[in-house]
Amino acid sequence: MTETLHDLPEGLLPWVASLGPGRITHLERHVARREAWVVDITRDDDSVLAGFLRLDRQPAVAGNVSLLREAAICRALTPTDVPVPALLGWSDTYHAALFSRVAGSADLPAVADLARQRRIMEDFIAAIARLHRLDTEALALEQALGPCPTTAEEAALGDLDAQLHNYAGFLKHYQDPLLSYGADWLRRCVPTDIARISLVQGDTGPVNFLFEQDKVSAVVDWEWGHWGDPMEDLGNICVREFWNPSGGLSGLFQLYEELSGIPYTRAAAQYYRIQQNVRGMIPIHAACAQPALRESLAWYLSYRYVGDRSTCEALADVLSIAVEPPDMPEKTHTGSVLLAAASATLMRDILPAVDTTFARSRLTDAQVLIACAEREHRYGAAVRAATCQDIAKLLGLHPRDEAHALTSLMAAIEARSIADEPLVQMLARKAYREEWLYEPAAALYPNRRWSALD
Repeated sequence: MTETLHDLPEGLLPWVASLGPGRITHLERHVARREAWVVDITRDDDSVLAGFLRLDRQPAVAGNVSLLREAAICRALTPTDVPVPALLGWSDTYHAALFSRVAGSADLPAVADLARQRRIMEDFIAAIARLHRLDTEALALEQALGPCPTTAEEAALGDLDAQLHNYAGFLKHYQDPLLSYGADWLRRCVPTDIARISLVQGDTGPVNFLFEQDKVSAVVDWEWGHWGDPMEDLGNICVREFWNPSGGLSGLFQLYEELSGIPYTRAAAQYYRIQQNVRGMIPIHAACAQPALRESLAWYLSYRYVGDRSTCEALADVLSIAVEPPDMPEKTHTGSVLLAAASATLMRDILPAVDTTFARSRLTDAQVLIACAEREHRYGAAVRAATCQDIAKLLGLHPRDEAHALTSLMAAIEARSIADEPLVQMLARKAYREEWLYEPAAALYPNRRWSALD
C-alpha cells in the first residue's frame, strides 16, 4: 500500500485487514461530512475486498444515534428485499464498522435526464414502501433500537426526546429560540393517529441512496434509523429533496401509498419535515459550537443557517403565515487585513501544492470559514442588534443587551405567551439575517426551496 497519511487509532487497520483476510492495498479518506475511508483489501489469491470504513471517535451507546445503530440495522436488513451495504465487520474496540463498497452514484441531482431521474426516485420510493411493510418483530432489532412505541405520540416524539436528552448538557446553556419553539410546536401538534409502526430510516431521501442505471443499488446512512410512523420518512424525503433537488415530489407519495398500502396525508408530511429539521438541527447546532470539530465546520454552518431558514418557512407553510426577508445591513468596506491575508495565503501558496482530494476539500472549507469570519467582523454586530430590536418589539420590553433579549424570549416561548404568527415571523427574520451573514457557507447549498407537496 502506498503510504497514506492518517490519524486512525493504532490497531484499527490490522483489524480491517483481518476481515479480508489480506493486506490493505488502498486507503483514502472519503470526502463527506462524517469520517469515512475507502479501503481495498487484497487477499493471497489477488482477489480484492472493496470496503467502506466508518468509525465513531466517541464510544457508541446502544439505542443512540450512532454507527453502532447503523451497523445493527444493515445486518438486519441484508436478508430482506431492501438493498443495503453488507456489514463485513464491527469492532467494539474501535467503534468501527467495515461495510461492503456498493457500486453506484449518490448524486441524483446531477442526473441531467429528468425522466431517468424520476425513474430512479420511483424505484427508491418502492424500496421505502418495502421497508415500511417489514415485520418489526422479525427484524430482531430491539437490543439496538429499544422497544417499539405503543402510541402515535411516542412514535412522533421518541427520537426528538432522545436528542433533547442526549444534548441536555449542551442545551442547558445554549439559547436558541427556534429550537425551543420548534420542539414545543411539535408537542402541541403531535399526530394522534398513525397507520402502523415501522422501521424508518429517519434521514432518508436523495443522496442517502446509491443507484446504477435506473435502479437503487443500496440505501445508505442508517444511523438515525428507529421505530416510528412511516410518514416520518416521507417528511425526511421532503427535507433531503430540499437539500438535493431531484425533480420535485409531485405524485411520489401517492405512488408510495399505492405500493405500501399505507395512507399518505399532506399534513403528516408537513409535520414530519419540521420534526426532522428540529431534531436534526440539535446536533448540528452543537457541532457548530465545537472549536475543534473533526468534521467540516463549513458544511455544518451551511446546514445550520440554511436549515434554520427552511424550518421557519416550513412552520409558516403549515400555519399559513406569510414570512419574508427583512432589509439587510448596509455593506461596508471595513474588513480585516489579517483574515484577507490568511485567505490569500491558503489559496495562493498552499492550495496549488496540495495533491489529495480530501485535503483540497478541507482547504476550501477553511476558505469558507475565513470568508464567514470576515462577514461576521463586518456585519455581525448589526445583525444581532436588528434581532434584539425585533425581540424588544415582539415582547414590549427594553432589553439591556442581546443576552437579556434572548433570555426573555426563551421564557416567553416556554410560557407559550406569544401567538404563533408574530413569533414565527420574528424567527424567520432572524433566520434570514443569519443566512445572509453566513452567506459563504450558505452558498454551499444555494437557492434551496421546499418542493410543493400534493
